[in-house]
Amino acid sequence: MSEAQAASDTLDMQLKYGTVVIKLRPDLAPKASARLMTLASEGFYDNTAFHRVIAGFMAQGGDPTGTGTGGSKLPNLPAEFTDQAQFLTGTVGMARTADPNSANSQFFICLAPTPWLDGQYTIVGQVVSGMEYVNDIKKGSGQSGSVTDPDRIIHMTVAK
Repeated sequence: MSEAQAASDTLDMQLKYGTVVIKLRPDLAPKASARLMTLASEGFYDNTAFHRVIAGFMAQGGDPTGTGTGGSKLPNLPAEFTDQAQFLTGTVGMARTADPNSANSQFFICLAPTPWLDGQYTIVGQVVSGMEYVNDIKKGSGQSGSVTDPDRIIHMTVAK
């Protein structure tokens, strides 16, 4: 594998707190990994909110509407569930509706191990640097974790 190919499996996500490095898992979720790389390279995630953040659980973003109901213009993705990895602190999963084949642009980063998600959501990556900045993302309130005046992704790009 060339250096360019290796770098393309890594995303840099700039938050106001610092840069978060996400290593994608195309070995587990090739379609979801390709989707995040495509959208990041197009600037899709720039200035999008972490609209749902639940302390001790996860931070969800990637919705251009900031409501939790939006996505990209691209078609929804099929589920890429696995038993080869688990949802741990820093695991990046694809958000979806009750339909397992409805992931599009939204993703979440686990703030703690979440074994009840194993085999139920697509694991698309892992934070390899900057988890302390993910932990700083403004938390929401109530069971929904809805965030008022949420923190935003400043810029997300495929690492060079």
